[in-house]
Amino acid sequence: MKISSDLIVPQFHSATLRRTILDMAYAGSTVHIGCAFSIVELLAVLYRKYLKYPNNDPNSEARDYLVLSKGHGVMAQYACMKEIGWLGLEDINSYFKDGTVLKGLSDSRVDGLEVTSGSLGHGFSVGVGIAMGAKLCGSEQKTFVIVGDGELNEGAIWEGAMFAAQQELNNFMVIVDENGLQAMGKTSDIINLGSIQKKFESFGFDVVTIDGHNEILIDIAISEFQKTTSMAPKAIIAKTVKGKGVSFMENDNRWHYSRLTKADYDAACGELEGQCL
Repeated sequence: MKISSDLIVPQFHSATLRRTILDMAYAGSTVHIGCAFSIVELLAVLYRKYLKYPNNDPNSEARDYLVLSKGHGVMAQYACMKEIGWLGLEDINSYFKDGTVLKGLSDSRVDGLEVTSGSLGHGFSVGVGIAMGAKLCGSEQKTFVIVGDGELNEGAIWEGAMFAAQQELNNFMVIVDENGLQAMGKTSDIINLGSIQKKFESFGFDVVTIDGHNEILIDIAISEFQKTTSMAPKAIIAKTVKGKGVSFMENDNRWHYSRLTKADYDAACGELEGQCL
């Protein structure tokens, strides 16, 4: 992994990001495609406009923080990191192979990844701690945490939420990837959470529910939250589709575990090429 010092003008086109995810998954013969696809637009907007990295340095002490608590979706973050020059084609093509630094889960030893996650529910509280630290230091740094809806089954999430509200961490924003599926099935069948918006509101958050694939609405939601004078922590409930962007993967939980065949890869790439036109 070599961070480029060249001028990078990232595009963050959703189809391009999904193609990078496909390339990684196919090169490494690995899984978790569907859960990476569902957060593409969310990450694209964050990296394009809201995450601040002075001098394009992922380790800058003045940086904002993005905590990917649903660490199994890390290929989507890697795809964004490629756009801004933190990863190169060699990293993408060697994903999950012997000697690579890029793991199948978020790993804090990789520049640009803030936490080691995959044990679900932990990243949220880590993000709350980061936001608390920034507040105590009088910093303007923001902390964004992305969690999955299935991850909300974990009690540590709600302990962190109570603390964030009590401490008035208005510099903290959680984005819930509500794609309706988790590892073993539908979230409504495993533990029905009801209205996630109402739950976060009851814990003292300012909350909005949006289409998590509409980049305009994502942009508006984040922008409006950053303008408000409310001291409450923020939550965006993003309604998404697992496997979004490739028709035969959408809402099919097999793509949480399935590996791409050559035919699958070619078909998926063909659909994404059509979206770039």
